[in-house]
Amino acid sequence: MSCWHRYSIRCRLAVVAGLVTGLLCTTMAVFIVVMSRQAAVDFRTDQLFSGAVSLGAQLRHRVPDLTEIGPGQAIQVFDPAGTMVAATRDLAGKPPMTNLRPDPDAYATTTSCDTRVFPDRCMIVLAYPFHREGGVWQLNTAVPDVPWYVGPELIIPLATGCVLLVAAAAAGSYRIVGKTLQPVDAIGGNLAQITASGDLRHRVPVPKYRDELRGLAETANQALERAQMAVDQQLRFASDASHDLRSPLTAMRIRIEEALIDPRQADWQRTADALLDSVERMQALIGDLLQEARLDAGVTGRHEPIDLTELVAGELERRLAKTDLRHRLTPGVMVDGSRIELSRLLNNLLDNAERHADSAVTVTLTLDGEVVTLEVSDDGEGIAPEHREVIFQRFTRLEASRARDPGGTGLGLPIARQIAQSHGGTLTAQDSPRGARFVLRLPERGTSRPPSG
Repeated sequence: MSCWHRYSIRCRLAVVAGLVTGLLCTTMAVFIVVMSRQAAVDFRTDQLFSGAVSLGAQLRHRVPDLTEIGPGQAIQVFDPAGTMVAATRDLAGKPPMTNLRPDPDAYATTTSCDTRVFPDRCMIVLAYPFHREGGVWQLNTAVPDVPWYVGPELIIPLATGCVLLVAAAAAGSYRIVGKTLQPVDAIGGNLAQITASGDLRHRVPVPKYRDELRGLAETANQALERAQMAVDQQLRFASDASHDLRSPLTAMRIRIEEALIDPRQADWQRTADALLDSVERMQALIGDLLQEARLDAGVTGRHEPIDLTELVAGELERRLAKTDLRHRLTPGVMVDGSRIELSRLLNNLLDNAERHADSAVTVTLTLDGEVVTLEVSDDGEGIAPEHREVIFQRFTRLEASRARDPGGTGLGLPIARQIAQSHGGTLTAQDSPRGARFVLRLPERGTSRPPSG
């Protein structure tokens, strides 16, 4: 598999590093070439001027024979009338190399390319006037222009250095990114192994340096931890649910089989009553399981302004209480929530309180600042401090609860707590002089501050 496909990020970053380095190197090389060429042009121009001054000093006394000057030098001498009086061998009989006519006390330079005098070439041309008897003469001299690349002694080292620098930047970036991504490769490999095996007990390795990759590994491990907890919770939920569903089903099967052994002697009314009890128990259990599933999925009812005092008073009035039901309700207590879910929460607490009360259940509703407090207490045996959190676990039923209500599901209190949490509140079991006391705290309507437990 090619580098590009196997380590695409590594290769892309190496290419980007190479391109950026190449761009910077090219910019610097262009700057160096431009500055070097300008310096070379200035140097050649200065040489032209020095040679023109020296030759002009000779021309003031006599006009030498320029045809004997070696190749590579281009010189033309014109008298005041513009007639060529002397020139190097290559320029004899040719037109002037430039049309420049500088002031008598100054000189001028220009660059000429592909002219009649210098075809297919670029030349630096200098026009130098000098004084002689009879007027102002002009000396034109030229040398080849400096190439854009100045010369091989400059461009070759620059190009070689740029290539080496780009290669070093790309290779260094590839290696550094590779070292940096090694923990990512390890994390990816472990996650692939976990995905293939389905074993959520494995964890990804955590890098030793405290950087972003360490945070990624820790976050991945936290996600795996939560996933394992969720799977374990679902397994326990399925196991407990199947166990609780099996009990009424078994009872129903036994009743039906007993009746079918001798249909004529069977007490069908009694059998029907027993089957109806089992069906009602299954119906309650299935309803609780569905409510748990909805709460686990975050599906809640539509929240709206609710007069909690009116809701609690209505539920207490409609309830067929098995014990003395007392209440102290502060009027006008408002909350934001789902009426159906809050009613379910209250009835779950009342069912639990009536199940364990000896003679009375007390409901209290108060408003303290921005916190709404609903208390449901009974005068029963109470709950031991070590069991006050256990009872909120699903399908947990203490011995006293099993004795008082063998058909209970063990889901009433967990559902009540989940409803409280979905409304931004808390539900806890707290100290009481006698019996059990459950305290629900909710934020008052219009506030979002979660109440302290």
